[in-house]
Amino acid sequence: MKPSSAHTEHWERTRRLTFITLGIWFFFSFFIHWFGAEMNNLSFMGFPLGFYMAAQGSPVAFVILLFWSTRKQEAIDEECGVAE
Repeated sequence: MKPSSAHTEHWERTRRLTFITLGIWFFFSFFIHWFGAEMNNLSFMGFPLGFYMAAQGSPVAFVILLFWSTRKQEAIDEECGVAE
């Protein structure tokens, strides 16, 4: 059985969103922390930037990423006709 055009489009858009979400997650999980010492030369709200990103910035980014990716996936589902 050959998948329909709508099914193929839904899968392609979902896969693209997944890769974008994983890329942003990787950036805030690893990249920011790898360069924390270098970022400590800058300050944000009186704290070294590396410390701030580890303590507050990355967790806030994860919450925003969660809501953003969910809204995008719901939009993809609606447009492709597979919404609940």
